[in-house]
Amino acid sequence: MEKSTAKTPLTAKNEPIDLILRPKAWREYVGQEKIKRHLLIMLEAAKKRGETCDHLLFYGQAGLGKTTLAHLVAEQLGAKLKVTAGPALEKMADLAGVLTNLEKGDILFIDEIHRLNRMIEEVLYPAMESRKLNIVVGKGPGARTLSLDLPAFTIVGATTRANLISAPLRSRFGASFRLDYYETPDIEAIINRSAGLLGLKIVPEGAAMLARASRATPRVANRLLKRLRDYMEVHSIDCADPATVKKTLDLLEIDERGLELHDRLLLETIINKFKGGPVGVATLAAALNDDRGIVEDVYEPYLLSIGFLKRTQSGRVATEAAYEHLGHDLYEKRSV
Repeated sequence: MEKSTAKTPLTAKNEPIDLILRPKAWREYVGQEKIKRHLLIMLEAAKKRGETCDHLLFYGQAGLGKTTLAHLVAEQLGAKLKVTAGPALEKMADLAGVLTNLEKGDILFIDEIHRLNRMIEEVLYPAMESRKLNIVVGKGPGARTLSLDLPAFTIVGATTRANLISAPLRSRFGASFRLDYYETPDIEAIINRSAGLLGLKIVPEGAAMLARASRATPRVANRLLKRLRDYMEVHSIDCADPATVKKTLDLLEIDERGLELHDRLLLETIINKFKGGPVGVATLAAALNDDRGIVEDVYEPYLLSIGFLKRTQSGRVATEAAYEHLGHDLYEKRSV
């Protein structure tokens, strides 16, 4: 059997693997077809008019490709991408430093934009609308406002919590795009592309199994692929078949639907301690000895998307599909 290559030209570079796997062109970006079509029309129209693109907002669960889209927007426009994050812009001086270093046509990518404080937001409004940076100099009666002109630029914001973005800030984006979980065939395509870049051989059945366990999320798919690569390297395996993928997933305590230990614990808690629900999220978080925000933002979204959990006015409820997946009898548990 032909041996797999330990290092490819790409992985031999002194560059983080995540950057190597990130799509560098639109044709390499798999999934989110409606968003890509809409974006490309906007970008091409802006280029033909010789204008900067409207400000853009990408929102959705972590790992769905928001940062990658920001890089591709910059690539399509032939612009420089400057990167910062909401929590990094704590003071007026932080924002002023970023904005005054922008050049004409630059893209400013603000990750976790929902974490901007209100004072910074208010300074950002005129910058986004009229390209003005208003700075207050001095204090008290002698304070005065200086207005600095900014070059034409585009802000690309990304967030996992669109509901926490204030209405005035949201209204200043020319277009907002919600990234959805990926279809399994798209995740398979991403796995096959990444495997090729890593010099990893994987049979179609193995790629399909890994895709089903990837929580419909490209970042998770690449993370699992890297762990599969480690397992194959240590055990001198040349090609990943379903048995090899299964052993890797078992080692990570991930089942065939992508549920991790904490996901199963959450469902088991609802089923065993609360007769399947409904149970309030605060009570559930206390029973799990976990933070409510972690339960709502990290654990629940995927369980809701695959139909294992329901949110009701009375609380969270484990569905029949969850009972079946975990091997519980629905009626027996609820009658106890």
